[in-house]
Amino acid sequence: MQNIVILAGNIGQTPEVRTTQGGTNITNFSLATSRPRLSEGRVLRDENGYRVMDTEWHRITCFNGLGKTVAEHCEKGMKVLVHGRIHYSKWIDSMGNDRYGCEIIAEKVDFLSRPKSAENENPELVDRDDEIPF
Repeated sequence: MQNIVILAGNIGQTPEVRTTQGGTNITNFSLATSRPRLSEGRVLRDENGYRVMDTEWHRITCFNGLGKTVAEHCEKGMKVLVHGRIHYSKWIDSMGNDRYGCEIIAEKVDFLSRPKSAENENPELVDRDDEIPF
């Protein structure tokens, strides 16, 4: 039996980092995935002819090194591919009510786009002849 999740979507907010009392770094971010809305097996379109999309939000959790990489290189709007597993949790809130949560524990995050701040940067051209000693 396996618990495998693969999601491709856009990061919803800048990743947040926290550290547990035991020293474990945890990075969280939300991920939006979208799919066309269907009605009677057909894709719905708006008045301009564009597909109507349904968006779902997923809570992604990364630990230690992966979390550090995500926190350093990811920002809101970036496209990423997340490989991980579903984790369900249950707790009792301050009012004594049972509460439930679901998150994706990331095992791998691939960057499918560059941060918006880096998209307009031009890579510097290096004259390799200057670096080769004769």
